[in-house]
Amino acid sequence: MAIYDMRSVSKMNTFRAFRSPNYTLYFTGRSFSQFGTWMQRTAVVWVIYTLTHSSFMLGLTVFAEQFPSFLLSIFGGIAADRYDRYKIIKITQAASMVQASLLAVLMISGHYRVWEILTLSAVLGIINAFDVPARQSMIHEVLHDEADLPNALSLNSAMASLARLLGPAASGIILEKFGAGVCFFLNAASFGGVILSLVFMKLPPYAPPAIKKKVMSELVEGFAYLKQAPTIGLTILILALVSLLVIPYDTLLPVYAKDIFKGNAATFGYITSFIGLGAVGGTIILASLKKGADLKKLLLISIIMLGVGLIAFSHTRNFTLALLFVMLPGFGTVAQNTISNIIVQSESAPHMRGRAISIMIMAMFGMLPLGSLLVGAVSQRIGAPNTLLCQGITGLAIAAVFYYLLSRHKLDRADKQHPAATEKLVMEKA
Repeated sequence: MAIYDMRSVSKMNTFRAFRSPNYTLYFTGRSFSQFGTWMQRTAVVWVIYTLTHSSFMLGLTVFAEQFPSFLLSIFGGIAADRYDRYKIIKITQAASMVQASLLAVLMISGHYRVWEILTLSAVLGIINAFDVPARQSMIHEVLHDEADLPNALSLNSAMASLARLLGPAASGIILEKFGAGVCFFLNAASFGGVILSLVFMKLPPYAPPAIKKKVMSELVEGFAYLKQAPTIGLTILILALVSLLVIPYDTLLPVYAKDIFKGNAATFGYITSFIGLGAVGGTIILASLKKGADLKKLLLISIIMLGVGLIAFSHTRNFTLALLFVMLPGFGTVAQNTISNIIVQSESAPHMRGRAISIMIMAMFGMLPLGSLLVGAVSQRIGAPNTLLCQGITGLAIAAVFYYLLSRHKLDRADKQHPAATEKLVMEKA
Protein backbone atom coordinates (compact mmCIF):
# COMPACT_ATOMS: atom_id res chain seq x y z
CA MET A 1 0.00 0.00 0.00
CA ALA A 2 2.83 2.37 0.88
CA ILE A 3 4.53 1.69 -2.45
CA TYR A 4 1.27 2.29 -4.30
CA ASP A 5 0.76 5.58 -2.48
CA MET A 6 4.28 6.74 -3.29
CA ARG A 7 3.78 5.95 -6.98
CA SER A 8 0.47 7.79 -6.99
CA VAL A 9 2.06 10.86 -5.41
CA SER A 10 4.93 10.75 -7.92
CA LYS A 11 2.51 10.51 -10.83
CA MET A 12 0.44 13.41 -9.51
CA ASN A 13 3.63 15.44 -9.05
CA THR A 14 4.71 14.80 -12.65
CA PHE A 15 1.37 15.71 -14.27
CA ARG A 16 -0.08 18.14 -11.72
CA ALA A 17 -0.44 21.02 -14.24
CA PHE A 18 -3.22 19.04 -15.99
CA ARG A 19 -5.47 19.89 -13.04
CA SER A 20 -6.19 23.07 -15.03
CA PRO A 21 -8.62 22.36 -17.92
CA ASN A 22 -7.38 25.39 -19.86
CA TYR A 23 -3.81 24.16 -19.63
CA THR A 24 -4.90 20.72 -20.84
CA LEU A 25 -6.43 22.35 -23.92
CA TYR A 26 -3.34 24.52 -24.41
CA PHE A 27 -1.07 21.47 -24.15
CA THR A 28 -3.18 19.37 -26.55
CA GLY A 29 -3.30 22.04 -29.23
CA ARG A 30 0.43 22.73 -29.00
CA SER A 31 1.15 19.00 -29.28
CA PHE A 32 -0.35 18.86 -32.78
CA SER A 33 1.43 22.05 -33.80
CA GLN A 34 4.85 20.99 -32.48
CA PHE A 35 4.67 17.69 -34.33
CA GLY A 36 3.96 19.51 -37.60
CA THR A 37 6.65 22.11 -36.90
CA TRP A 38 9.38 19.48 -36.58
CA MET A 39 8.19 17.80 -39.77
CA GLN A 40 8.53 21.13 -41.58
CA ARG A 41 11.94 21.98 -40.10
CA THR A 42 13.32 18.59 -41.09
CA ALA A 43 11.93 18.91 -44.62
CA VAL A 44 13.21 22.48 -45.14
CA VAL A 45 16.85 21.77 -44.23
CA TRP A 46 16.86 18.52 -46.21
CA VAL A 47 15.49 20.23 -49.32
CA ILE A 48 18.05 23.04 -49.02
CA TYR A 49 20.97 20.63 -48.58
CA THR A 50 19.76 18.45 -51.45
CA LEU A 51 19.61 21.50 -53.72
CA THR A 52 22.91 23.11 -52.69
CA HIS A 53 25.13 20.45 -51.00
CA SER A 54 26.48 23.35 -48.91
CA SER A 55 26.83 23.36 -45.13
CA PHE A 56 27.00 27.16 -45.29
CA MET A 57 23.54 27.22 -46.91
CA LEU A 58 22.26 25.08 -44.04
CA GLY A 59 23.46 27.78 -41.66
CA LEU A 60 21.88 30.46 -43.83
CA THR A 61 18.55 28.60 -43.74
CA VAL A 62 18.50 28.60 -39.94
CA PHE A 63 19.60 32.25 -39.99
CA ALA A 64 16.74 33.20 -42.31
CA GLU A 65 14.12 31.76 -39.96
CA GLN A 66 15.51 32.81 -36.61
CA PHE A 67 17.20 36.17 -37.13
CA PRO A 68 13.90 38.03 -37.74
CA SER A 69 12.75 36.66 -34.39
CA PHE A 70 15.84 38.18 -32.79
CA LEU A 71 15.18 41.58 -34.33
CA LEU A 72 11.48 41.71 -33.48
CA SER A 73 10.95 39.53 -30.38
CA ILE A 74 11.40 42.44 -27.96
CA PHE A 75 8.48 44.15 -29.71
CA GLY A 76 6.60 40.86 -29.45
CA GLY A 77 7.24 40.95 -25.71
CA ILE A 78 5.92 44.50 -25.45
CA ALA A 79 2.83 43.45 -27.41
CA ALA A 80 2.35 40.51 -25.02
CA ASP A 81 2.46 42.91 -22.05
CA ARG A 82 0.18 45.48 -23.70
CA TYR A 83 -2.48 43.51 -25.56
CA ASP A 84 -4.67 40.43 -25.29
CA ARG A 85 -2.33 37.42 -25.62
CA TYR A 86 -5.26 35.19 -26.53
CA LYS A 87 -5.97 37.24 -29.67
CA ILE A 88 -2.29 37.57 -30.55
CA ILE A 89 -1.87 33.79 -30.55
CA LYS A 90 -4.97 33.32 -32.72
CA ILE A 91 -3.52 35.70 -35.31
CA THR A 92 -0.02 34.18 -35.27
CA GLN A 93 -1.30 30.62 -35.58
CA ALA A 94 -3.46 31.54 -38.57
CA ALA A 95 -0.47 33.30 -40.16
CA SER A 96 1.72 30.23 -39.55
CA MET A 97 -0.89 28.08 -41.26
CA VAL A 98 -0.76 30.33 -44.34
CA GLN A 99 3.07 30.23 -44.38
CA ALA A 100 3.16 26.43 -44.28
CA SER A 101 0.46 26.23 -46.97
CA LEU A 102 2.51 28.44 -49.30
CA LEU A 103 5.53 26.16 -48.82
CA ALA A 104 3.34 23.14 -49.62
CA VAL A 105 2.03 24.76 -52.81
CA LEU A 106 5.59 25.60 -53.93
CA MET A 107 6.81 22.04 -53.41
CA ILE A 108 3.80 20.27 -54.92
CA SER A 109 3.88 22.53 -57.98
CA GLY A 110 7.58 21.74 -58.49
CA HIS A 111 8.41 25.40 -59.17
CA TYR A 112 10.55 26.32 -56.18
CA ARG A 113 13.88 28.04 -55.68
CA VAL A 114 16.20 28.36 -52.71
CA TRP A 115 15.45 32.08 -52.31
CA GLU A 116 11.71 31.37 -52.14
CA ILE A 117 12.19 28.86 -49.31
CA LEU A 118 14.49 31.28 -47.46
CA THR A 119 11.98 34.11 -47.85
CA LEU A 120 9.13 32.04 -46.42
CA SER A 121 11.44 30.94 -43.59
CA ALA A 122 12.06 34.61 -42.78
CA VAL A 123 8.28 35.21 -42.77
CA LEU A 124 7.92 32.42 -40.19
CA GLY A 125 10.62 34.09 -38.08
CA ILE A 126 8.64 37.33 -38.05
CA ILE A 127 5.50 35.45 -36.99
CA ASN A 128 7.36 33.65 -34.19
CA ALA A 129 8.69 36.94 -32.84
CA PHE A 130 5.15 37.79 -31.75
CA ASP A 131 3.84 34.26 -31.17
CA VAL A 132 6.42 32.94 -28.70
CA PRO A 133 6.34 35.76 -26.08
CA ALA A 134 2.53 35.77 -26.08
CA ARG A 135 2.32 31.98 -25.92
CA GLN A 136 4.88 31.66 -23.13
CA SER A 137 3.31 34.48 -21.09
CA MET A 138 -0.16 32.99 -21.53
CA ILE A 139 0.82 29.86 -19.58
CA HIS A 140 0.27 31.83 -16.37
CA GLU A 141 -3.27 32.62 -17.45
CA VAL A 142 -4.26 28.99 -18.17
CA LEU A 143 -3.05 27.64 -14.81
CA HIS A 144 -5.26 27.58 -11.74
CA ASP A 145 -2.29 27.40 -9.38
CA GLU A 146 0.84 29.52 -9.93
CA ALA A 147 2.88 26.86 -8.12
CA ASP A 148 2.27 24.54 -11.11
CA LEU A 149 4.30 26.80 -13.43
CA PRO A 150 7.60 24.83 -13.35
CA ASN A 151 5.70 21.61 -13.96
CA ALA A 152 3.72 23.17 -16.82
CA LEU A 153 6.89 24.46 -18.49
CA SER A 154 8.57 21.08 -18.09
CA LEU A 155 5.55 19.29 -19.59
CA ASN A 156 5.62 21.74 -22.52
CA SER A 157 9.26 20.86 -23.09
CA ALA A 158 8.47 17.16 -22.82
CA MET A 159 5.78 17.57 -25.46
CA ALA A 160 8.17 19.51 -27.72
CA SER A 161 10.83 16.85 -27.20
CA LEU A 162 8.40 14.07 -28.08
CA ALA A 163 7.48 16.01 -31.22
CA ARG A 164 11.19 16.29 -32.01
CA LEU A 165 11.44 12.52 -31.59
CA LEU A 166 8.46 11.58 -33.77
CA GLY A 167 8.25 14.51 -36.20
CA PRO A 168 11.64 14.09 -37.93
CA ALA A 169 11.24 10.31 -38.12
CA ALA A 170 7.86 10.70 -39.82
CA SER A 171 9.22 13.51 -41.97
CA GLY A 172 12.13 11.36 -43.18
CA ILE A 173 9.76 8.60 -44.29
CA ILE A 174 7.31 11.03 -45.93
CA LEU A 175 10.16 12.84 -47.71
CA GLU A 176 11.32 9.58 -49.26
CA LYS A 177 7.86 8.35 -50.26
CA PHE A 178 5.76 11.46 -50.96
CA GLY A 179 8.05 14.53 -50.99
CA ALA A 180 8.45 17.70 -48.92
CA GLY A 181 5.12 19.18 -50.02
CA VAL A 182 3.16 16.65 -47.95
CA CYS A 183 5.25 17.50 -44.87
CA PHE A 184 4.43 21.19 -45.27
CA PHE A 185 0.74 20.47 -45.87
CA LEU A 186 0.54 18.37 -42.67
CA ASN A 187 2.20 21.17 -40.72
CA ALA A 188 -0.36 23.66 -42.06
CA ALA A 189 -3.16 21.36 -40.89
CA SER A 190 -1.58 21.01 -37.42
CA PHE A 191 -2.10 24.70 -36.62
CA GLY A 192 -5.82 24.00 -36.69
CA GLY A 193 -5.33 22.04 -33.46
CA VAL A 194 -4.03 25.15 -31.66
CA ILE A 195 -6.82 27.37 -32.97
CA LEU A 196 -9.44 24.78 -31.95
CA SER A 197 -7.99 24.50 -28.43
CA LEU A 198 -8.11 28.30 -28.06
CA VAL A 199 -11.78 28.34 -29.04
CA PHE A 200 -12.69 25.92 -26.22
CA MET A 201 -10.72 27.73 -23.49
CA LYS A 202 -12.65 29.59 -20.81
CA LEU A 203 -10.51 32.57 -19.81
CA PRO A 204 -11.46 35.61 -17.71
CA PRO A 205 -12.24 38.81 -19.65
CA TYR A 206 -9.13 40.63 -20.80
CA ALA A 207 -8.25 43.64 -18.65
CA PRO A 208 -5.88 46.01 -20.50
CA PRO A 209 -3.08 47.60 -18.42
CA ALA A 210 -4.06 50.96 -16.93
CA ILE A 211 -0.92 52.80 -18.04
CA LYS A 212 0.71 52.43 -21.43
CA LYS A 213 4.14 53.97 -21.91
CA LYS A 214 5.84 54.65 -25.21
CA VAL A 215 7.27 51.56 -26.90
CA MET A 216 10.87 52.75 -26.55
CA SER A 217 10.34 53.50 -22.86
CA GLU A 218 9.08 49.97 -22.29
CA LEU A 219 11.99 48.63 -24.34
CA VAL A 220 14.56 50.44 -22.18
CA GLU A 221 12.67 49.46 -19.03
CA GLY A 222 12.90 45.79 -20.03
CA PHE A 223 16.70 45.82 -20.32
CA ALA A 224 17.08 47.93 -17.16
CA TYR A 225 15.06 45.31 -15.29
CA LEU A 226 17.82 42.73 -15.86
CA LYS A 227 20.17 44.81 -13.68
CA GLN A 228 17.65 44.58 -10.85
CA ALA A 229 17.30 40.81 -11.33
CA PRO A 230 20.87 39.41 -11.60
CA THR A 231 19.67 35.79 -11.57
CA ILE A 232 17.65 36.41 -14.73
CA GLY A 233 20.51 38.37 -16.29
CA LEU A 234 23.09 35.62 -15.66
CA THR A 235 20.74 32.93 -16.94
CA ILE A 236 20.09 34.82 -20.17
CA LEU A 237 23.82 35.50 -20.64
CA ILE A 238 24.67 31.80 -20.37
CA LEU A 239 21.78 30.92 -22.70
CA ALA A 240 23.10 33.42 -25.25
CA LEU A 241 26.64 31.99 -25.18
CA VAL A 242 25.49 28.38 -25.51
CA SER A 243 23.01 29.32 -28.26
CA LEU A 244 25.78 31.07 -30.22
CA LEU A 245 28.60 28.57 -29.87
CA VAL A 246 27.19 25.13 -29.00
CA ILE A 247 23.51 24.50 -29.80
CA PRO A 248 23.84 25.19 -33.56
CA TYR A 249 25.42 21.73 -33.85
CA ASP A 250 22.17 20.56 -35.46
CA THR A 251 22.98 22.73 -38.48
CA LEU A 252 25.46 20.05 -39.58
CA LEU A 253 23.27 16.98 -39.07
CA PRO A 254 22.30 16.70 -42.77
CA VAL A 255 26.04 16.52 -43.54
CA TYR A 256 26.40 13.57 -41.17
CA ALA A 257 23.34 11.83 -42.60
CA LYS A 258 24.18 12.27 -46.30
CA ASP A 259 28.00 12.37 -46.44
CA ILE A 260 29.44 10.77 -43.31
CA PHE A 261 26.93 7.94 -42.80
CA LYS A 262 26.09 7.73 -46.57
CA GLY A 263 22.36 7.77 -45.88
CA ASN A 264 19.19 9.50 -47.07
CA ALA A 265 16.34 11.59 -45.66
CA ALA A 266 15.31 8.70 -43.40
CA THR A 267 18.85 8.59 -41.93
CA PHE A 268 18.60 12.30 -41.15
CA GLY A 269 15.21 11.68 -39.54
CA TYR A 270 16.65 8.93 -37.31
CA ILE A 271 19.50 11.14 -36.07
CA THR A 272 17.14 14.00 -35.28
CA SER A 273 14.69 11.62 -33.61
CA PHE A 274 17.34 10.21 -31.28
CA ILE A 275 18.16 13.77 -30.27
CA GLY A 276 14.46 14.03 -29.49
CA LEU A 277 14.60 10.79 -27.52
CA GLY A 278 17.31 12.25 -25.29
CA ALA A 279 15.25 15.42 -24.96
CA VAL A 280 12.19 13.42 -23.88
CA GLY A 281 14.20 11.77 -21.13
CA GLY A 282 15.43 15.15 -19.93
CA THR A 283 12.01 16.75 -19.81
CA ILE A 284 10.44 13.80 -17.98
CA ILE A 285 13.09 14.17 -15.30
CA LEU A 286 12.50 17.93 -15.12
CA ALA A 287 8.73 17.48 -14.91
CA SER A 288 9.22 15.15 -11.92
CA LEU A 289 11.39 17.58 -9.96
CA LYS A 290 10.27 18.38 -6.45
CA LYS A 291 9.65 21.92 -5.33
CA GLY A 292 12.85 23.70 -4.26
CA ALA A 293 15.21 21.82 -6.61
CA ASP A 294 18.52 23.61 -7.32
CA LEU A 295 17.83 24.81 -10.86
CA LYS A 296 21.21 26.50 -11.30
CA LYS A 297 23.04 23.26 -10.50
CA LEU A 298 20.83 21.39 -12.97
CA LEU A 299 21.54 24.07 -15.58
CA LEU A 300 25.27 23.51 -15.10
CA ILE A 301 24.88 19.73 -15.45
CA SER A 302 22.83 20.12 -18.65
CA ILE A 303 25.54 22.23 -20.31
CA ILE A 304 28.18 19.63 -19.36
CA MET A 305 26.07 16.83 -20.87
CA LEU A 306 25.65 18.86 -24.04
CA GLY A 307 29.41 19.35 -24.39
CA VAL A 308 30.34 15.74 -23.60
CA GLY A 309 27.72 14.41 -26.03
CA LEU A 310 29.02 16.51 -28.91
CA ILE A 311 32.61 15.45 -28.28
CA ALA A 312 31.60 11.77 -28.27
CA PHE A 313 29.38 12.06 -31.36
CA SER A 314 31.70 14.24 -33.47
CA HIS A 315 34.13 11.57 -34.73
CA THR A 316 32.03 8.42 -34.31
CA ARG A 317 31.63 6.49 -37.55
CA ASN A 318 29.50 3.64 -36.17
CA PHE A 319 25.90 4.71 -36.83
CA THR A 320 24.36 2.78 -33.92
CA LEU A 321 26.90 4.19 -31.47
CA ALA A 322 26.42 7.67 -32.91
CA LEU A 323 22.66 7.46 -32.27
CA LEU A 324 23.36 6.67 -28.61
CA PHE A 325 25.86 9.52 -28.25
CA VAL A 326 23.59 12.08 -29.91
CA MET A 327 20.98 11.56 -27.19
CA LEU A 328 23.21 13.45 -24.75
CA PRO A 329 23.09 16.75 -26.69
CA GLY A 330 19.32 16.25 -26.97
CA PHE A 331 19.06 15.91 -23.19
CA GLY A 332 21.40 18.82 -22.53
CA THR A 333 19.82 21.21 -25.01
CA VAL A 334 16.23 20.80 -23.86
CA ALA A 335 17.19 20.76 -20.18
CA GLN A 336 19.14 24.00 -20.55
CA ASN A 337 16.34 25.74 -22.45
CA THR A 338 13.63 24.50 -20.08
CA ILE A 339 15.49 25.40 -16.90
CA SER A 340 16.36 28.84 -18.28
CA ASN A 341 12.68 29.36 -19.12
CA ILE A 342 11.58 28.30 -15.63
CA ILE A 343 14.10 30.62 -13.95
CA VAL A 344 13.16 33.63 -16.09
CA GLN A 345 9.39 33.14 -15.77
CA SER A 346 9.37 32.31 -12.05
CA GLU A 347 11.76 35.13 -11.11
CA SER A 348 10.12 37.85 -13.26
CA ALA A 349 7.63 40.36 -11.92
CA PRO A 350 4.19 39.90 -13.56
CA HIS A 351 4.22 43.31 -15.29
CA MET A 352 7.71 42.62 -16.71
CA ARG A 353 7.25 38.96 -17.62
CA GLY A 354 6.50 39.46 -21.31
CA ARG A 355 9.58 41.63 -21.80
CA ALA A 356 11.81 39.31 -19.76
CA ILE A 357 10.67 36.37 -21.88
CA SER A 358 11.20 38.35 -25.08
CA ILE A 359 14.77 39.25 -24.05
CA MET A 360 15.40 35.57 -23.35
CA ILE A 361 14.02 34.75 -26.79
CA MET A 362 16.26 37.44 -28.29
CA ALA A 363 19.25 35.79 -26.61
CA MET A 364 18.28 32.46 -28.13
CA PHE A 365 16.93 33.46 -31.56
CA GLY A 366 19.59 36.16 -31.95
CA MET A 367 22.53 33.91 -31.20
CA LEU A 368 21.28 30.70 -32.86
CA PRO A 369 21.17 32.10 -36.42
CA LEU A 370 24.52 33.82 -35.98
CA GLY A 371 25.91 30.60 -34.55
CA SER A 372 24.48 28.63 -37.48
CA LEU A 373 26.23 30.93 -39.95
CA LEU A 374 29.45 30.59 -37.95
CA VAL A 375 29.21 26.80 -37.73
CA GLY A 376 28.41 26.52 -41.44
CA ALA A 377 31.38 28.71 -42.40
CA VAL A 378 33.83 26.95 -40.05
CA SER A 379 32.76 23.49 -41.20
CA GLN A 380 33.52 24.50 -44.80
CA ARG A 381 37.16 24.90 -43.71
CA ILE A 382 37.77 22.22 -41.07
CA GLY A 383 34.94 19.76 -41.73
CA ALA A 384 31.80 18.89 -39.79
CA PRO A 385 33.43 16.42 -37.31
CA ASN A 386 36.12 18.88 -36.18
CA THR A 387 33.54 21.66 -35.93
CA LEU A 388 31.32 19.59 -33.61
CA LEU A 389 34.37 18.61 -31.55
CA CYS A 390 35.24 22.28 -31.06
CA GLN A 391 31.63 23.04 -30.10
CA GLY A 392 31.68 20.32 -27.46
CA ILE A 393 34.91 21.65 -25.94
CA THR A 394 33.43 25.16 -25.99
CA GLY A 395 30.38 23.88 -24.10
CA LEU A 396 32.57 22.51 -21.32
CA ALA A 397 34.47 25.82 -21.16
CA ILE A 398 31.18 27.74 -20.81
CA ALA A 399 30.13 25.35 -18.02
CA ALA A 400 33.40 26.08 -16.19
CA VAL A 401 32.83 29.84 -16.49
CA PHE A 402 29.24 29.41 -15.30
CA TYR A 403 30.43 27.44 -12.27
CA TYR A 404 32.91 30.20 -11.44
CA LEU A 405 30.26 32.91 -11.72
CA LEU A 406 27.85 30.93 -9.55
CA SER A 407 30.52 30.37 -6.89
CA ARG A 408 31.47 34.03 -6.92
CA HIS A 409 27.81 35.05 -6.66
CA LYS A 410 27.39 32.79 -3.61
CA LEU A 411 30.45 34.29 -1.95
CA ASP A 412 29.30 37.86 -2.64
CA ARG A 413 25.81 37.10 -1.31
CA ALA A 414 27.17 35.36 1.78
CA ASP A 415 29.55 38.26 2.46
CA LYS A 416 26.61 40.68 2.46
CA GLN A 417 24.53 38.45 4.73
CA HIS A 418 27.11 37.28 7.28
CA PRO A 419 30.95 37.18 7.33
CA ALA A 420 30.95 33.68 8.83
CA ALA A 421 29.02 32.35 5.86
CA THR A 422 31.71 33.61 3.51
CA GLU A 423 34.40 31.89 5.52
CA LYS A 424 32.43 28.63 5.43
CA LEU A 425 32.02 28.79 1.63
CA VAL A 426 35.73 29.56 1.18
CA MET A 427 36.65 26.56 3.34
CA GLU A 428 34.31 24.34 1.32
CA LYS A 429 35.91 25.49 -1.95
CA ALA A 430 39.39 24.87 -0.52
